[in-house]
Amino acid sequence: MDKKISKPNSGLKGQITIPSDKSISHRAVMFSCLANGTSVIKNFSKGQDPLSSLEICKKLGVIAEFKDDLYITSTGKLIPPTTDLCCGNSGTTMRLMAGILAGQNFNSILTGDESLSKRPMKRIITPLSLMGAKINSNNDKAPLEIYGQNLHGINYSSPIASAQVKSSILLAGLFADNKTTVTEPYLSRNHTELMLSYMGADITVNNLSTSVTRSELIPKTIEIPGDISSAAYFIAAALIVPNSEIILKNVGLNPTRTGLLDVLKKMGANIEILDKQTISNELTGDLRVKYSDLTGCTIEGDIIPRLIDEIPVLAVIATQTQGQTVIKDAQDLRNKESDRIKAVVTELKKLGADIEETPDGIIINGKTNLQGGVEIETYHDHRLAMSLYVAGLVCKKEILIKDFDWVNISMPEFDELFSYLLT
Repeated sequence: MDKKISKPNSGLKGQITIPSDKSISHRAVMFSCLANGTSVIKNFSKGQDPLSSLEICKKLGVIAEFKDDLYITSTGKLIPPTTDLCCGNSGTTMRLMAGILAGQNFNSILTGDESLSKRPMKRIITPLSLMGAKINSNNDKAPLEIYGQNLHGINYSSPIASAQVKSSILLAGLFADNKTTVTEPYLSRNHTELMLSYMGADITVNNLSTSVTRSELIPKTIEIPGDISSAAYFIAAALIVPNSEIILKNVGLNPTRTGLLDVLKKMGANIEILDKQTISNELTGDLRVKYSDLTGCTIEGDIIPRLIDEIPVLAVIATQTQGQTVIKDAQDLRNKESDRIKAVVTELKKLGADIEETPDGIIINGKTNLQGGVEIETYHDHRLAMSLYVAGLVCKKEILIKDFDWVNISMPEFDELFSYLLT
């Protein structure tokens, strides 16, 4: 499906509830499968990626029922699958499930779509193999053939700050015969640590190191907040479309995910946090966002893992700021659903942005009057599609986004919510 986007006649106005957090939804369904009993997941994401995780769990013998909420019933013991386990487009599904499956008493095969099959898996194969796992791959890419083994704990220093890598190792550690410790160069998102602790795992966190020992999880009711990575597009649009003022309800405010808010406040954004509370071990709140005059800045170092998914839309925002914005230390963006550095630079240049790529990031010179009047590619990447939608709202001429339906990977509600705020 292609999508035409044009500059609105007025700013964004109103209040919406942000769709549920994709990262937490993945973990909620996977971890509930490892608990003996029935867990209740409130506000489970309907994005295609979390649904891929759910379908795999069902193939591993878990009973899943959607009522008003999602009920997951498990014995805590998974059963051998009778077919390959398809992860769709979801790197989170593949990497986290690999950790879980490595310690089972059966064999399994994880597959993915064309995009996922190009993404690097050596980053989990190496540490899992050190734990005793046996994994065959296609040159360190999917499909992954996993031969269940008895695992032993390791002390692993990760060369990258990646929640997927960290989580894969910690999940394998639930089945290992002694303690497993993962140390990161920077702190990545910590949803796994918070949820494992909430469900009774023997897990400790000491600065950049997290340790877990063999544990049985307890079934729980898990309330999932809205996804701040989804909120990012509405935040961005409200900041750069004149006369905008919106309220975003139920946004996850986990400090390992709020790097975008920290950067935007540094740039001069008018963002107010309302009604903070902690639910199911996660901090949440509402956001009031108003159109703002922004100034460019440098974004680098330990904040990058806290906003890695938001960098494409941050680049869009930077085209509308005064001065130069420099993004560094973001080379892992080249290993996402697309090479997001190259893709966002290529497409924003088509719109008239003054933007260049570097080996590990992007340089944007603002403020630029984006022209539009062109067709834009999504590269099968949901975050790129949504970021370019936001760019279209400030273009002089209408743009056409090709294959816009990739947004359904993470937020099928995207178009409807934007339409509400723009009417």
